[in-house]
Amino acid sequence: MHSAELVGAIQRGLSELVTHADELRDLDQALGDGDLGITVSLGANAVIEALDAIPAESTPAEIARAAAKAFANANPSTMAALVAGGLLAGSKSWADVEDVDVSAVARFVQAAGDNIAQRGKTQLGDKTILDAIMPAADAFAAAPDGTAGLASAIDAAEKAVVETRDLQSRRGRASWLQERSIGLQDPGATAMWRFLQSWQKANA
Repeated sequence: MHSAELVGAIQRGLSELVTHADELRDLDQALGDGDLGITVSLGANAVIEALDAIPAESTPAEIARAAAKAFANANPSTMAALVAGGLLAGSKSWADVEDVDVSAVARFVQAAGDNIAQRGKTQLGDKTILDAIMPAADAFAAAPDGTAGLASAIDAAEKAVVETRDLQSRRGRASWLQERSIGLQDPGATAMWRFLQSWQKANA
């Protein structure tokens, strides 16, 4: 996938993602402050607009950096900062990439996850977005091509989302609920899962 294709795919995927804003809001109201739907909507729309203005000759890394800046500036939330940081980290893995294939996607998602883990001081099992990101990265890394990788990543993320219901939240506002967080689905992990689904649906 070259730059022009990448820009279009991102924009279509994010346009679909915002249709899940109410679900993410409701999940976040149960575990946090309920602003995830707004964060995702504002961030997604800001990225779509920013990529409309990006030069046609932009590299995949430059596209990712533009997306990170737009997402961060759209909303001053913790999640926006973590996502933007993850996108910036992912862009560094594309320093020499001109054509984004499944291997490049795997490196990007892994780098983003590693950055989020470091900045958020979190790890797998803490009931955060990381619980869906890392299985998705592994799925992309093991896949023979992008189509198979995306399908496998969606399955892996969905499985992770279901598993978060049995976990206790250990980071962020959700951790204040302690054992009362058990039984509730993590909104951040759900957002990652819905993003992958949205990408697939919008770019079929």
